Amino acid sequence: VQLQASGGGLVQTGGSLRLSCEASGFTLGYYAIAWFHQALGKEREGVSCLSRTGESVVYAESLAGRFTIYRDNTKDAVHLQMNNLKPEDTGVYYCAADSSCGGLGTGDFSSWGQGTLVTVSS
Repeated sequence: VQLQASGGGLVQTGGSLRLSCEASGFTLGYYAIAWFHQALGKEREGVSCLSRTGESVVYAESLAGRFTIYRDNTKDAVHLQMNNLKPEDTGVYYCAADSSCGGLGTGDFSSWGQGTLVTVSS
């Protein structure tokens, strides 16, 4: 069971990136999927979670509508569309899976993938 995050890169302030989370060994569509952000030297923080059915979506309050999480069921992937990026968005982004979006704490998710690095230049 593995999750793989991709889509990171270098972007200027105000730019956009779309991150992707895919799975091997299980079907991503059966799980709630969350994205987490870890800046250098800081704790991993929850960004967003999408429930298995898509009926429930949670965002960190600090995002102010800049990010959107959604599923691509044709590819069994979950994406995080990040717009109007800021230097403080720099860091490694991880996707995680569990049965529900019980919260945005790292302890709420049992399966994790390796992250993808996002760097926002000022």
